[in-house]
Amino acid sequence: MLRLRIGFVLIAMVLSFFGARLVQLQGVDPRSYAAMAASEGAVRVPLLAERGDILDRNGIPLADSIKGKVVFADPSLTADKAPEIARLLSDRLSVDYFKTLTALRGRHDGSRYEYIARRVPSTLATDTVAELEELGYTGVGTDDDPIRDYPAGDVAANLIGYMGTDEPLGGFERTFDKQLAGTDGEATWQSSSSKSVRIPLRESTTKEPKDGAPLRTTIDRDLQWFTQKVLAQTVAQYKAASGSAVVLDTRTGETLALADVPTFDANHPADAKEEDLGSRAMSETYEPGSVEKVLTVSSLIDAGKAFPRQKFKVPPNLARQDRVIGDWWDHGPIRLTLAGIIAQSSNIGTVLAADAFTPPQLVDYLRKFGLGQRTDVGVRGETAGILTPGDQMTSQTKDRVAFGQSVSVNVLQMAAAVNAIANGGVRVAPSLISGRAVTDDGVVVGTDVATRTRVVSKEAARATAKMMEKVVDPEDGVAPRAQVPGYLVAGKTGTAQRVNPVTGLYDGSTSLSFGGFAPADDARFTVYVVIHAPQVDGGGGSVAGPVFSRIMGYVLGRYGVEPTNGKPSRLPVEW
Repeated sequence: MLRLRIGFVLIAMVLSFFGARLVQLQGVDPRSYAAMAASEGAVRVPLLAERGDILDRNGIPLADSIKGKVVFADPSLTADKAPEIARLLSDRLSVDYFKTLTALRGRHDGSRYEYIARRVPSTLATDTVAELEELGYTGVGTDDDPIRDYPAGDVAANLIGYMGTDEPLGGFERTFDKQLAGTDGEATWQSSSSKSVRIPLRESTTKEPKDGAPLRTTIDRDLQWFTQKVLAQTVAQYKAASGSAVVLDTRTGETLALADVPTFDANHPADAKEEDLGSRAMSETYEPGSVEKVLTVSSLIDAGKAFPRQKFKVPPNLARQDRVIGDWWDHGPIRLTLAGIIAQSSNIGTVLAADAFTPPQLVDYLRKFGLGQRTDVGVRGETAGILTPGDQMTSQTKDRVAFGQSVSVNVLQMAAAVNAIANGGVRVAPSLISGRAVTDDGVVVGTDVATRTRVVSKEAARATAKMMEKVVDPEDGVAPRAQVPGYLVAGKTGTAQRVNPVTGLYDGSTSLSFGGFAPADDARFTVYVVIHAPQVDGGGGSVAGPVFSRIMGYVLGRYGVEPTNGKPSRLPVEW
């Protein structure tokens, strides 16, 4: 009996122990023990999100994703043969041997999933893994990993930017990365300890990836291509340092093309020079030269201080303080109207007309035109340019600013200013993004938030446009080569000295430009062209004017804009 009782007690103690353990496992802390059990043989596999496309205004991809593979390894299966596997992978995939060796041996404690290479062409990745398996090596596999592709190569690459292996490195790719990138998911499943294969009927979890959202731009891909082509031909013809061109929808401010030369192929950014991997039109400043005169003159007219037929006696030279102001051509005393000052691009005449303004008055107008401030269209590294505050500007500086020197701009900024005249005196903020988008820095941009600001009256803008028509007049103007057959064109030439960024002094080279709009009496498009440091003696009319003509003719035809059959300006240029 005693032995029997002792036996029952022992059995009761054992049952109590197992009962307590069961309560602990199922009732007290079941999740922690389940997690510990699951961690044995658990494989966590990232599920990669597909990056959103960057589209032109018509929905055509400027950047998209094509099929690719990520090559990964399970260190528990590759560690023993790591040197041999690493040698083959480095040869086939052009990856670093030593980094691959580390991954094959396991970079992280207990990890069953290590990256070897990302965004590998599908065929190359599949063939490489198959070759390893034929040689008897296991533990290397592939999974989907879309490759970023730029179907049009260098078209709009200055704006779109490009991708590195795991991160965006420029342009819209970087500015709108949060929108484009999406969110990766993850799958966790149980595998055998001997093979990296999923065990059926075991617990698994999946967090699906969220693909990135597309970004639609205002760019017209075909127009962008044509603009870049014409610009590149001109830069090469005149052996210029660089060039930029902008095409705006006059009424909406949408940027249909914004070209830079030199540029780069976004599929092969490593082949380009570092200074070409962005948009010079947005990041570099220059003095606009005589194109700025139309801003000065329209402001004077708006303020009631000038009018197109106003008469000026223009001397050969104009002494101001310790400087002498001259014109681009030698002449004796001449009599020009205000329209003639614009048609002939007289610095002296512009200064005489601008004497009606104090420095603060001129600066206030130029700021309304957008000078001295960024356009904030979503391009990283955009410069605001330089415009001296009115209360700090001397009369001597005001003289130079009035005809486009001692003030600096970026290309889109200046194009938007000219567009204000084309748009009846209303500056509509330029846009590069269609709809509404938020940059990674939190700036809201796009056509939905574009602002409209009255700069000068409709009458002042119209009077200025009529004077600008005389610029392309073959008898009275300096830029007949900027005409577009069949259309009334309003425009203005610009020739400005270039400042060396290191010395801060003029270096003897020039920036030649032409900005204008058509049809002049019912503007639909504004085109602005700048050619920097051409190796030729010429002006904005002879170098940039023909580029303007070709681009404007193309965009008018592409969008089916009919000639207005309006009558050309009959303003007198002399008296």
